[in-house]
Amino acid sequence: MKFLDGAKIWVKAGDGGDGVIAFRREKFIEFGGPDGGNGGKGGNVIAEAVAGLNTLIDYRYAQHFKARKGGNGAGSDRTGAGSEDVVLKLPVGTQIFAEDRETMIADLDQLGKRVVLARGGDGGFGNANYKTSTNRAPRRADKGWPGEERWLWLRLKLIADAGLVGLPNAGKSTFLAAVSAARPKIADYPFTTVHPQLGVVRLNATEEFVLADLPGLIEGAAEGAGLGTRFLGHVERCKVLLHLVDGSATDPARAYRTIRRELAEYGHGLEDRPELVALNKVDAMTPQARISRVKALSRAAGKPVMLISGATGEGVPALLRALADMITAAR
Repeated sequence: MKFLDGAKIWVKAGDGGDGVIAFRREKFIEFGGPDGGNGGKGGNVIAEAVAGLNTLIDYRYAQHFKARKGGNGAGSDRTGAGSEDVVLKLPVGTQIFAEDRETMIADLDQLGKRVVLARGGDGGFGNANYKTSTNRAPRRADKGWPGEERWLWLRLKLIADAGLVGLPNAGKSTFLAAVSAARPKIADYPFTTVHPQLGVVRLNATEEFVLADLPGLIEGAAEGAGLGTRFLGHVERCKVLLHLVDGSATDPARAYRTIRRELAEYGHGLEDRPELVALNKVDAMTPQARISRVKALSRAAGKPVMLISGATGEGVPALLRALADMITAAR
């Protein structure tokens, strides 16, 4: 299924049903009086966060959602039927913005969370509602109230326990494929990953966590360079960052500082997120290069660095154990 993390939709709640003018006409009842019923309520448009979705592709081609009008009232003081609500099923992590793309209406950050996007109109009063002691035969009935309508923007920020960050070609997709059942595209050129990928990492029968492979960042990403801020937003939801650095690069310390700078410039507290640093592709390094590059990267990061190889699996079990412990602490 194609990944889509943004969409624009139009929602229209149902109008209320109309009230009616009716009079009671029965044999042997000389003064029957008014008995026109009220109109029914129009349907709401509701957004609900559901499981099993991680894309907004369903809202790429179906963009207009309209609830039905409430039923009109009837004689014998019968109220019109209320219309059913229209429920939009959205992935957990979807944010809903007004048409200006800045005013947030709702953040569906929990499974099962529901929010009313457009309220249905109330039904109009029938003439029975206007009967008084001085007006015994009112000939007034109201139209139903119109339902709300609006344009909305949907933006998905994937919710994952850990997010993979790093420069292009750092081996993030290879690592995700090695530790989960996800099958991202893997190739020997940068920017292979153009959409976020999710994988479930199972350590044992009781421990598992969700790992997100995000498209590679480059210098200037916080200002929109490359894939820019479009996918930096997905990092906001991650509890822990796994920073992969390409061990085959000549200057891993510079690569690390580049990503950290972009995270800090983007803001939203990304620079303060718990981080685990790993030097990847150790199978492509000589023993001497391992020592020198780990030392340089540890100095730049100010913390210990783990050595791994996504291709051969070296160091991966220890890394997953440490990552799971960090996620448990962050929760």
